[in-house]
Amino acid sequence: MNRAKAVLTSLRVANSLLLSRVRSTARPLCSQVTHFPRLLSNQSQSFHFLSTQQRLSFSSTPNSVLQLVLAKEWSAELETELAESQPSLTHDVVIYVLKKLYKDPPKAYSFFNWVCEKNGFSPSHSIFSLMLRVLVHRDTMRQFWVVLTKMKEQGFYIDVQTHLSILEQLKSGKMDAEVSAFKHFYERMVQDNAHDEVVKKVVDVVLGAEWSDKVEKELGELNVVLSDKFVVRVLRDLRVSPSKALRFFHWVKQCAGYEHSSVTYNGVALALGQASSIGEFWSVVEEMKVAGQELDLDTYIKLSRQFQKCMMIEDAVKLYEIMMDGPYKPSVQDVSVLLRRISANENPDLDLVFRVVKKFESAGFALSKAVYDGIHRSLTKAGRFDEAEKILKDMRDAGFEPDNITYSQAVFGLCMARKLEEACELLDDMEENGCVPDIMTWTILIQGHCAANEIDKALICFAKMMEKGCVADADLLDVLINGFIQQKKVDGAYNLLVEMLNTAHVRPWQATFKKLIDILLEAKRLEEAMELLRLMKKQGYPPYPEPFAPYISKFGSVEDALEFFQALSVKVYPSYGAYIHVLKSFFREGRHSEAKDLLYKCPLYIQKHGEVRKVFGPTARSKTTSTIPQKSKTALIASSLHQ
Repeated sequence: MNRAKAVLTSLRVANSLLLSRVRSTARPLCSQVTHFPRLLSNQSQSFHFLSTQQRLSFSSTPNSVLQLVLAKEWSAELETELAESQPSLTHDVVIYVLKKLYKDPPKAYSFFNWVCEKNGFSPSHSIFSLMLRVLVHRDTMRQFWVVLTKMKEQGFYIDVQTHLSILEQLKSGKMDAEVSAFKHFYERMVQDNAHDEVVKKVVDVVLGAEWSDKVEKELGELNVVLSDKFVVRVLRDLRVSPSKALRFFHWVKQCAGYEHSSVTYNGVALALGQASSIGEFWSVVEEMKVAGQELDLDTYIKLSRQFQKCMMIEDAVKLYEIMMDGPYKPSVQDVSVLLRRISANENPDLDLVFRVVKKFESAGFALSKAVYDGIHRSLTKAGRFDEAEKILKDMRDAGFEPDNITYSQAVFGLCMARKLEEACELLDDMEENGCVPDIMTWTILIQGHCAANEIDKALICFAKMMEKGCVADADLLDVLINGFIQQKKVDGAYNLLVEMLNTAHVRPWQATFKKLIDILLEAKRLEEAMELLRLMKKQGYPPYPEPFAPYISKFGSVEDALEFFQALSVKVYPSYGAYIHVLKSFFREGRHSEAKDLLYKCPLYIQKHGEVRKVFGPTARSKTTSTIPQKSKTALIASSLHQ
């Protein structure tokens, strides 16, 4: 309580704001409703949620295999049971099972071995890469190296994406020896495989000219022995030119004795899954359907991430719908990620939300808390608060109580709609329902007030938050600093940061320090900017000298420059670069006299530095030396060294 009062007092002094309570009369967002027949009454694609009794059941070969594998610990008995079930172990099925076993590396490895060694299955590049990503854990590194060795022996190599993913996991696991060994192995693999002469020749021919009869003739003259492995390698190298990758794919199809498989179809799909070739991508997906082939789950995940990254959200939804209609259904986590990505848009496309959820339910899945939150997030962000209330009602009926995530979404939506009083009241409603607002909820509320230029009310919320015992963090401090800056209240921003650091012991972000220093110098507040530089150093951040040199050389004095050097050197002297930069800046501003005065107050090793001689000339020091008494010179040097 004392800490909250101290901070509140400093804020009153800093901004001269009258802090008064805001009364709210709006109805709480999460009030109960009695009926929810449709999600949106004016939507042509409205749908209702299926009850538990209405859940659809489904059975397919990949799910039968998966359920059998998940049911028991791996053993000889399980292998016998799997063999007797006579599963159709295609490339797509193996990918599907391995993806579902991603969090159980030992069982995934056992399944992989059983498939390959006892069933004569030939793993593709995708399966090897997936297994490596599954096994890259401290407890399964022995199995990781076994699979990696087999991969190399069978003529496959690690693509860049898989290489980076594995390297990142090894580093995050602090397995330094494994990092070194993997780098060495990868380099050898690249040398052995990546420069395969036949693959290189084919790629060079395809990329060397526009597709024509001549190109096809040159390819034919290479007498290539076609295999799925070879075709996929070429397609991977042709991703830089999706249209030519598709031409090559079709050319291969015309070659006598060769027929595309699921492996090569998935390979060309990955090559075409880009904004520049999205039309060709969907054409190949249709072609796969006619050929009876499916996108495997690993390919789907890569494509979906690519579409979402490139803001091709409608394509990501369409792809999700296709996968949910097939045997290799994405996980519940995938639908949650997709819904979150849709809601990330400034104006979420609710039709896409409804399509995703409708397809999810029609496949027989029950809505999880994360899915309810995904729907609720888009509705609140779109300002559809009545429908959002109905979702909360349905969520409660399904046994899920709103939590901080749910309420924070509602607070965010209300703030976007500038319904700030209702947003504040919602926090009171949270507590009445036994959900204590956390720092994320408070930050969203305060940020909403700052965005609406209601900095005084934002401070009221801030004080209330601290009174309730919620501890501020660097994110919230940055939000408030931005609010002050937006209102051009530089004093308030500065005093807030200093008070929060010294009184509440909140460590600001490095970016917050830098931003406020820049703003202070723009306002010609050198003293305060210098103080932030000192505080920044005390917090262990690297120095931020860049904006000071041009400012001091233009508006400051020699004493300001010396103070700046002292601020940079808490325990050690600044680098010679800092001295040189300031001295040169004075020269560039035409302030030669001040530059010379500053030079003679710098340490001797700076005065003798070669860069200084280039600026001042070789005789600059000697001329001034004769005009300064020895005692004064000694005092200045001693003073400088002391600083």
